[in-house]
Amino acid sequence: MQVNEQRQGEVIVLSLKGKLMGGPETQAVHDKVKDLAENKFMKVVIDLGKVKWMNSSGLGAIMGSLTTLKNAGGELKLANVTDKVKSLFIITKLITIFETHKSVEEAVKSFD
Repeated sequence: MQVNEQRQGEVIVLSLKGKLMGGPETQAVHDKVKDLAENKFMKVVIDLGKVKWMNSSGLGAIMGSLTTLKNAGGELKLANVTDKVKSLFIITKLITIFETHKSVEEAVKSFD
């Protein structure tokens, strides 16, 4: 799992690559979002376009990230959710909790 961070104005884009299947790399995603919230970065987009698959641990890390940001007064949005990953969100009914966008650009603009 690779996590690349990019800043676009007030928005932080975290681009994930690989599989979110638990373990330290999955926890690293949530830890990264915690750090951002602690440093007052309240607008975060997670780009899932290169995530091949995620399991319940991966979902938990994304859910934890959403909760962390909401509790800090921030927002988390998802971009480029692949069909495979989207089906997991639909099955778990989490699709209704997350704001998803077709592209990172669309997600970033939605904060305005």
